[in-house]
Amino acid sequence: MQKLSFGKIGFSKAMSNKWIRVDKSYEGGPRIFRTVESIEDQVREKLLLVKQGNAAQLDEKEKNELKKRKLLAEVTVKSYWITKGSSFSTTITKQEAELTPEMIATGSWKEKKFKPYNFEAMGVAPNCGHLHPLMKVRTQFRQIFLEMGFSEMPTNNFIESSFWNFDSLYQPQQHPARDQHDTFFLSDPALAHEFPLEYLERVKKVHSEGGYGSQGYKYDWKMEEAQKNILRTHTTAVSARMLYKLAQQEKFTPVKYFSIDRVFRNETLDATHLAEFHQIEGVVADKDLTLGHLMGVLHQFFTKLGITKLRFKPAYNPYTEPSMEVFSYHEGLKKWVEVGNSGVFRPEMLLPMGLPEDVSVIAWGLSLERPTMIKYGINNIRELVGHKVNLQMVYDSPICRLDS
Repeated sequence: MQKLSFGKIGFSKAMSNKWIRVDKSYEGGPRIFRTVESIEDQVREKLLLVKQGNAAQLDEKEKNELKKRKLLAEVTVKSYWITKGSSFSTTITKQEAELTPEMIATGSWKEKKFKPYNFEAMGVAPNCGHLHPLMKVRTQFRQIFLEMGFSEMPTNNFIESSFWNFDSLYQPQQHPARDQHDTFFLSDPALAHEFPLEYLERVKKVHSEGGYGSQGYKYDWKMEEAQKNILRTHTTAVSARMLYKLAQQEKFTPVKYFSIDRVFRNETLDATHLAEFHQIEGVVADKDLTLGHLMGVLHQFFTKLGITKLRFKPAYNPYTEPSMEVFSYHEGLKKWVEVGNSGVFRPEMLLPMGLPEDVSVIAWGLSLERPTMIKYGINNIRELVGHKVNLQMVYDSPICRLDS
């Protein structure tokens, strides 16, 4: 029986309905015994109802059971009634879309059929340029800084001397960030020669001997190392120049600076790192600023970006003390992610410039690429910048509106 195509199904159903039983202990092997006098085949009765056109008498559960066993198939039959319309014709006539001068001159427009004019239709989009997603997000960040009363720093000097990029920030000359595997050094011109000499001597002294309440790094500071030209590794080099310029004023005035521009680092290329990227930086200089002021400004800044849940974690930077990493709670990822770095510039950096002792400078920075990738759903930074950029993506990307 089990060899028949329907035998296995029939045996299974008979057992489940308790029409038969199996005695495995029977002498000579398992035997099957009948347990009921008569069998009422409900499946057959249901199928007969369907055959007779009374399928409506079955409930959905019964229909689904029969469909599952492939005993029943439900088919929807649609019928249409076709009649002649008011514009019925046995020939195809092309409707005109435009009224031409020739039609008016010859009077042929009277015999033409015109398409109805759709006043709701969109016009053809004019050919025009399109902003890259990075530039759209940059514009939004720039607007936020301007709303907060910040002034933009000039950042058009991609080539910077090691002095302004590192030494002026109280970063020692033996720091790993100054090695060739992290920084791009120029071969022509290899050295810079123009420096404010009095300021340079003060920087040299605070590095090698200490001063301003610091013992310094106690090493032999070399002029030839400070002269090396590089592609700037951060826009903080621009901040250093601006703060030195501020210190040369006869009377100190509080300032708020910001910059958004490219920086360069000799990093391994992957889905989240490029050798060239954009840094966003904010700097506030005023008397008696504290870490509390920094946290307050950060809360105001990130709130304008739509980020309200912030956490701060102690960190280390050569030129800020105290320093903090800024974390935000990402609702999509359901976890805290790093969104920036911040700190208070050290006296060893500020006092050699000539700033008053009671002036403090707070600063923070973040990348432009990370929020852009999150905003536009891009997982690989090489699809945002470089030769793999899809120009259609630039064309189709919507206007940036950071949630606030």
